[in-house]
Amino acid sequence: MKRLINYVVPTWVKELNFSYGIYKDVPASFFNELNSRLDQIQSKTPAVSVVIAAYNEEVNVLRCINSLSFSKTDIPFEIIVVNNNSADGTQQSLDSMHIKSLFQPIQGCGPARQLAQETALGKFILLADADCLYPPGWIEEMMKVLKQDHVACVYGRYSFIPEKGFSRMQLYMLEKMKDAIAELRHVKRPYLNAFGISMGYVKAYGLAEGFIMHNTRGDDGRLAFDLMKHGDIKQVKAMEARPWTAPRTLQRDGTFYKAITNRVVIELKRALTLLKKEAPHDTKKSSN
Repeated sequence: MKRLINYVVPTWVKELNFSYGIYKDVPASFFNELNSRLDQIQSKTPAVSVVIAAYNEEVNVLRCINSLSFSKTDIPFEIIVVNNNSADGTQQSLDSMHIKSLFQPIQGCGPARQLAQETALGKFILLADADCLYPPGWIEEMMKVLKQDHVACVYGRYSFIPEKGFSRMQLYMLEKMKDAIAELRHVKRPYLNAFGISMGYVKAYGLAEGFIMHNTRGDDGRLAFDLMKHGDIKQVKAMEARPWTAPRTLQRDGTFYKAITNRVVIELKRALTLLKKEAPHDTKKSSN
C-alpha cells in the first residue's frame, strides 16, 4: 500500500489547495495565522535557505509559503522569494508575509535564483517553485541526503494535482513513467532530473558556478551539471519529500493524450544519448 500512496491526493494537499482567485480575495485572518507560523519556524541564523522565484504568482505563492509554514524539521531555515517582474499582485502577497523578499528586474528563473543565493544566509540552498505545495517533511528529507559526504546537489520527484481533463489515474501513470525515465537518466546524466520544483545544493558550490543570467529554460539543470565538479548528485526518493503541483505544463499541450505523446517522443529521440556522459561544456552558452 505504501508504494501506491501517491495514487490518491493526500489530505494535506486538499486542505492547503485553497480556491482564492486573487490576492484581494484572501482574508486578513489567513495572513495572521500564516505569519504566526512563519515567525515560529524561521531562523535568523539559518542552515538552509529555501529559495523561490515568482513571476505572476500572487495566489500560488501564498499556497506555497503556507505549505512550507507547516514544515516539520529541527534544521533552522529561512524562506526567500524573488519577485521576477510580476505584473499582478505578487509583490502585495510577498509584502503581507513575514519572509525575505527580493526584486530581480532581469527576467528569468536563473537571474532570480542567482540574486537569492547571493543574499541567502544558509550554508545550503533548497529550490522550490511558487506554484507547488510542499509536504511537512520536505526540508528534512532533502537535507538528509544533501548533508551526506561528497554530495553537491540533490533532487526530488513530484506529483500532479488532478484538474479537468487530467484525472489522477492518468497523472499517476505519467508520474510512474517519469520516475522510470529518471532512473535511466540518473546513471550517466543525473542533472537532467534536477528541477527547481525540488532541488538542493551546497551554496558555496552554487556561488562558485553561478546561474545563467538570461531568460531561458533549464537554468536548474545547467547549474546541476556544473555542480558535478564539486561532488555527487543524489536522488531523494522519500514520499515525504514529494511536492504536488497543478498540471500547468501539461495543459499547455491541450489534452493529456497530446502531453504524454509529446513527452514520449522527446524521450525516445534522446534515449541513446542517456547511455553516455555528456562532454564538459560551457552551460552559460549551450542550447537546450
